[in-house]
Amino acid sequence: MADANHWNERYDTIGSTQVSWFETDPVVSLELFDLIGVSPEDPVIDIGGGASVLVDALIARGHRDVTVLDVADRALAVARARIGATTAVEWVAADLLDWRPDRRRRVWHDRAVMHFLVEDTDLDRYVDRLQAAVEPDGFVVVGVFAEDGPETCSALPVRRWSIADLTAFLADEVGVDVIESRRHVHHTPAGHPQPFTWVAGRRTGSRASL
Repeated sequence: MADANHWNERYDTIGSTQVSWFETDPVVSLELFDLIGVSPEDPVIDIGGGASVLVDALIARGHRDVTVLDVADRALAVARARIGATTAVEWVAADLLDWRPDRRRRVWHDRAVMHFLVEDTDLDRYVDRLQAAVEPDGFVVVGVFAEDGPETCSALPVRRWSIADLTAFLADEVGVDVIESRRHVHHTPAGHPQPFTWVAGRRTGSRASL
């Protein structure tokens, strides 16, 4: 998934609003939150949130417990400066696969991190972190490159997912009861289309408890 130096360099050389994953409005994420029943009272962790504006949108909706985790401290600094001083957001600069959550949140949101996990051992670690970080009946929202999406991103290989494969993975490995799935084509700031697979649902159990 590359280290902090790699991702900080991307933000430094390209800019937080010109990286390929930037979106001016997190429409799909917010629509999925509404469809699965996320409320402003639910603590949210945004995996790989970096400089994303999702945190802005959640605060505007009344959320007062949002954690933004990213390996790139430069990206977090951009978002932190934009948001300003607030007790509503916890900023965590950490490699997800090495991170140890200090508490459970109600909602796990991941847009464009999981598809960098091309090794099965890393996927296993991802599942372990998710299970440790989210309440047993909490919500899970994941967006990754679709099966016809890019084969690489930011000079790194990716694992592409169909709706069927991502649904099965989250159901079998995490215990997610899938409520909504969809395909969405994201257009990069440069105008290039990137097909995404999105799956959202609620945990009903976990691999460890089955």
